[in-house]
Amino acid sequence: MHDHGNLILILGDQLTPHISALAGADRQRDTLVMAEVHDEASYTNHHRKKLVLLFSAMRHFARALQEDGWQVHYHAYDPASDRRSLEDVIRRQLAVTGARRVITTECGEWRLDNEIRQWAQRLDVAVEIRLDDRFLASKEEFANWAKGRKQLRMEFFYREMRRKTGFLMTPDGTPEGGQWNFDADNRKKWTGRPPTPAPFRVEPDAITREVIELVNRQFAGHFGTTDDFHFAVTATDARAALAHFIDFALPCFGDFQDAMSETEDWLFHSILSPSINCGLLDPREVCEAAVQAWYAGRAPLNAVEGFVRQIIGWREFVRGIYWLHMPGYAAENRLGYNRDLPWFYWTGDTRMRCMHKAIDATRRNAYAHHIQRLMVTGNFALLAGIRPEAICDWYLAVYADAYDWVELPNVLGMVMHADGGYLGSKPYAASGKYIQRMSDHCANCHYKVSHSTEEDACPFNALYWHFIHRHRKQFAANPRMTMMYRNWDRQTPERRQALLGRAEDLLERLEQL
Repeated sequence: MHDHGNLILILGDQLTPHISALAGADRQRDTLVMAEVHDEASYTNHHRKKLVLLFSAMRHFARALQEDGWQVHYHAYDPASDRRSLEDVIRRQLAVTGARRVITTECGEWRLDNEIRQWAQRLDVAVEIRLDDRFLASKEEFANWAKGRKQLRMEFFYREMRRKTGFLMTPDGTPEGGQWNFDADNRKKWTGRPPTPAPFRVEPDAITREVIELVNRQFAGHFGTTDDFHFAVTATDARAALAHFIDFALPCFGDFQDAMSETEDWLFHSILSPSINCGLLDPREVCEAAVQAWYAGRAPLNAVEGFVRQIIGWREFVRGIYWLHMPGYAAENRLGYNRDLPWFYWTGDTRMRCMHKAIDATRRNAYAHHIQRLMVTGNFALLAGIRPEAICDWYLAVYADAYDWVELPNVLGMVMHADGGYLGSKPYAASGKYIQRMSDHCANCHYKVSHSTEEDACPFNALYWHFIHRHRKQFAANPRMTMMYRNWDRQTPERRQALLGRAEDLLERLEQL
């Protein structure tokens, strides 16, 4: 029995050597606790690759901590174990060690955060929850920024973060290149040139192979496949993935960041979000590497700015909104949607080519890029009036980079517009034309994107006008929507009837599309 040090809990998305929970810790006295528990692994249908990523990265991290002289209690996944929750594991370790204090870094999920805050009472122990300083803006800082604003705009918050970090700022405090945002330059369609780089890959080592077997055995019913698992599972590999992105993909990332392709899963995307969101990569370090590439003349400004904005703009912004408005935010459904999620979201079995391709890539990779998420699978759910809770749960389950804090505001606010326009100034609704403009899917589709009311018409077209029509009350006054309502009103009554009739028919038989 050592002299009752502290229990330090490290969660699966806190795989960072300088995590705040370890500050001032004592290698001799304290016990680090890490756990693969049933409740966390099973509360949603997590993609098998996501489980492999987290279990393997956790095991590698625990081994590195042990090699560094820490005492680590590691609870490996065991379906027969009576310790099914983190609380069960902690309760047992308190009894074993005699520790009187639990120290942890604030977690990324309201549900778990709420549970941990009850431990002091339930386990009769001191619980110290520390700030997660891996984020640029603390919850409090964001709340102060948001105070008194009726609508929050990422763009203004992002500028604050640029000033705070100094990323892409000139000595006199203006943005490099004379503007904050180069999004207008980032909308090119990709037609096969320039060639895309091979994605970064790490062959699974013995630990990862063991985890793959475990996941295939214990989570056989879960979505997705473990085949061809090649994500980084250590900080060293994640840094190599970062270097690979900077060298080979970042130069073209800006131009083609909104493009989609029939043949390429990854295009010029970094695929670093799984590593950043579980703690293997520090977001500041990632941005610094990108900014450095611009200063060195190795990547254009529109690429670097667009990439940095995703990390210090969007990523921080959605986290701020999550903690400002949970738990009420999760229940928001301002458009009153209640349709079930079509089963083809789990199978990819649909004749809509863009949907099939996005869902199939998701099934294989536990990854799809932001336009596939926002303008294909998300746009369809918005147009079809799917229950926000159902589509939010899908995104949380199927993506390796999805955690509640980042997934919920993105899907509920940005994709589904269920928060009444709090997060996004207009709904990201679009007809098939947008998908045609940004991809080569339509040429290979069973449906015709040039048709709207015929039997073979692209479902997105009629559903788009049905959405515009049914939500006139909500959106007619939105200055960014005026033109759409003008277009709708310009159609003949017969044409409008035909579009709405086609849409009603589609909504009746969503499962068959």
